[in-house]
Amino acid sequence: MEQKIRVGAVSYLNTKPLVYGFEKGMMKNEVELMFEYPAKIATQLMHDEIDIGLIPVAVIPKLKEHYILSDYCIGAVGNVASVCLFSHVPLHEITHVLFDYQSRTSAALLKILLREHWHISPIEVDTSENYQQYIQGTTAGLVIGDRALQQRKLSPYIYDLAEEWKKMTGLPFLFAAWVANKKLPDDFIERFNKATGEGIQHLDEIAATHAIEAYSLHTYFHQNINYHLDEAKKKAMQLFLKKITS
Repeated sequence: MEQKIRVGAVSYLNTKPLVYGFEKGMMKNEVELMFEYPAKIATQLMHDEIDIGLIPVAVIPKLKEHYILSDYCIGAVGNVASVCLFSHVPLHEITHVLFDYQSRTSAALLKILLREHWHISPIEVDTSENYQQYIQGTTAGLVIGDRALQQRKLSPYIYDLAEEWKKMTGLPFLFAAWVANKKLPDDFIERFNKATGEGIQHLDEIAATHAIEAYSLHTYFHQNINYHLDEAKKKAMQLFLKKITS
């Protein structure tokens, strides 16, 4: 039997639709699925520990070669809800910002917004686990994923990064895409694309199955996350990558 293709996915609620097909048995003889947080998946792809990853797009320039495989992604055309700067004070009173260690793209996006959109320069602080407790006073924090949906109940000031990017550029934002670090057969890519899109037909079912108290997943899947990798998101990605590599 041929060795399975190693696929790394993110263990957040917003990826449930993208892995639905695999979890329902599609490509079960072809792929080995594993879960981690975004930055870890990116590191695994860079070190060839996996073959395909749902990775933060900020990592793409660091790969020796890359191939975007799927028509489906983690993107937003407005308010994304789960990638936000949380604060107890208004934007211009913030003195320190805690950066979420789990995603390189969100961190890079926040740095662009601080510099080019809000024109503020608070002290930037790297973090590890459980840093959210330190979001208080004039210390704000970038929080992403499921923890951000919980944080929405705790912080009086919420600055949505996808919404602010759109204000600045007029474009949507692409947070993560399915990327391979090597060329894969066309017929495999066709099946992979179908599997990653299967859950988009079942958003209501997935939302009901994984419902949480903090936030409506029906709203999240239908209004906040946009799963289609279209030309506007590709254009946004090129602009974003130009900003972080120039």
